[in-house]
Amino acid sequence: MKKLLLLLLIFCSQISFSQKKVIDTITSQKLKGDREIIIGLPPSYDKNKSQTYPMLLLFDGDFLFDAFNGALSYGYYWDDLPEVIIVGISQNKNDEREADCKTDETNGLPTETGEDFFEFVGMELIPTIQKNYRVAPFRIAAGLDVTAAFMNCYLYKDTPIFNAFISLSPELATGMEEQVPERLAAIQKPLFYYHSIAEGDVKKMRDRTIQMDQEIKKISKPTLNYLFEDFKGTSHYSMVLHAIPSALYQIFSVYQPISTAEFNDKIVKLEYGYVEYLKKKYEVLEQQFGLKLQIRINDFKAIEAAILKNKAYNEFDELAQLAEKSYPKTMLHDYEMALMYEMKGDNAKAVRYYMSAFQLAEIGDLTKDMMINRADELKASLPKKGKKGEKVQETPVEEVPTDAPAETPTETPTEEKKSE
Repeated sequence: MKKLLLLLLIFCSQISFSQKKVIDTITSQKLKGDREIIIGLPPSYDKNKSQTYPMLLLFDGDFLFDAFNGALSYGYYWDDLPEVIIVGISQNKNDEREADCKTDETNGLPTETGEDFFEFVGMELIPTIQKNYRVAPFRIAAGLDVTAAFMNCYLYKDTPIFNAFISLSPELATGMEEQVPERLAAIQKPLFYYHSIAEGDVKKMRDRTIQMDQEIKKISKPTLNYLFEDFKGTSHYSMVLHAIPSALYQIFSVYQPISTAEFNDKIVKLEYGYVEYLKKKYEVLEQQFGLKLQIRINDFKAIEAAILKNKAYNEFDELAQLAEKSYPKTMLHDYEMALMYEMKGDNAKAVRYYMSAFQLAEIGDLTKDMMINRADELKASLPKKGKKGEKVQETPVEEVPTDAPAETPTETPTEEKKSE
């Protein structure tokens, strides 16, 4: 019985973090017929009615859908990757794949059925998805070999319809090793471009892709986020399972909770502006990816640790205001204010804020017991009150030590598991 309950719990947890899969059909004037598409909706899609989600469009959706879905499901289980709407295009029937990706042998541009498919994606498929689902303006395209190369044609537009490209072992069309770097250098909008090859790929494919990489690396511009990987010991197909998570983590690196590496390499090295860093992190998520997220408690604790480590105690005031906005009716705001006054040596005000926090809702690792204990410890340093007319023997307020007190959390942040 216990084993059965355990299996049910595991099964239910997997369902709660998996995409809702829908098979649909689009009637296309460009393709002069119907085309099957696979749509994966995020687990929170039906619950969070106000949220929009980035869209991941998969060429070769027949076999890439499950691979991407698995990586994304794992990533957002640990809150490392955001939820996205996956749209997979079926291209396995009646040689659709080759026809869809037909390009001119002399200039590498879409031609005939390839031109029809190119317009189908931009003029019919994406508008249909935008009309029927809550998609954010951020769009990612991904494909393998022939379809990976075909995606590059969308770079030839002045304003590409995609914000990010995931190109897996591309079988480049004519001239792409020169044209793609030229377009990446010319395009003004921010772009993510990821491509990879396998050690087991055909030599001609490898050579051309490496040549393209060498040209792209000459581009120096802040709006281009570029990564190329050559996976040793992999075949053309096994490489895909190595590249997918790598590509997703490149594109959504800013989404992840503040890690120990980010804390040590970026945040703690700042001379000031720790709270501003936190604000900008979440502003980028909203402005770039359309993700309006509540600031994680772990990220608040990371900024708190940076303030303590650098003794920038005045920033606690700003952090407290941000806490009040993000988590009203919890003790987080009053706790940050209490910590500020404690570190600045005003123990009387610190006690008042700890006692105020005691009356509010617990949050994260902040508890009522913690607040009352901190208040009691500080009360011992306050002047003692005597009877009327009696000389009071005052206990001097203890000086605040130069280092953070032992009971104050000064450790660098760790990535918390959802299960805790």
